[in-house]
Amino acid sequence: MESESIEEELRILDFKLSQLKRDYDQYFLGTRPREPVLARGEVNKVIVKLTNTAIKNTAARFKFSSICSRFQAFRRQWDETLRRIEAGTYERHQFKAKLNSRPARETPARGGQAAPEGDDLYQSYVDARLACGESVKGLSREKLERVIAKQRSELAARFGGKGDFSFRVAVEGGKVRLKAARKKA
Repeated sequence: MESESIEEELRILDFKLSQLKRDYDQYFLGTRPREPVLARGEVNKVIVKLTNTAIKNTAARFKFSSICSRFQAFRRQWDETLRRIEAGTYERHQFKAKLNSRPARETPARGGQAAPEGDDLYQSYVDARLACGESVKGLSREKLERVIAKQRSELAARFGGKGDFSFRVAVEGGKVRLKAARKKA
């Protein structure tokens, strides 16, 4: 192979490896439904092909070696994460399973001030957002309390000021939501 074609193939391989890493990151976050096995197979096929090719240019050989090392490190990381998912010990999946399996946790918030369990609601909300890959930048207890107070006033207006409401954290379709439930007297 010519030096230019090898360098072009290395650029393409480097791009495909970066894309494969993004695809796996999305898969482990839950935003991608299936493992990117086809893309992984393509990258592996190119690496095997280039391994059997004599690369005479030292810089190209070094670049190929570093790409191979990155791919091997990513493979070990991905395989370990997949093994932990299959064993049921992957932290993100454990958190989602606990959220979905436990009974809905209702945490009351009254009059714009969080009840003693308000910290628990706030922490559950933060944990759920992190587990779903959502940002918690700029989130504070006070902001969450304001959102709850606004929802409480909207619910009071909708139901004619009748009823007391409690709130809980729910994950629906990979999105974190605050759910209100009317308390029974």
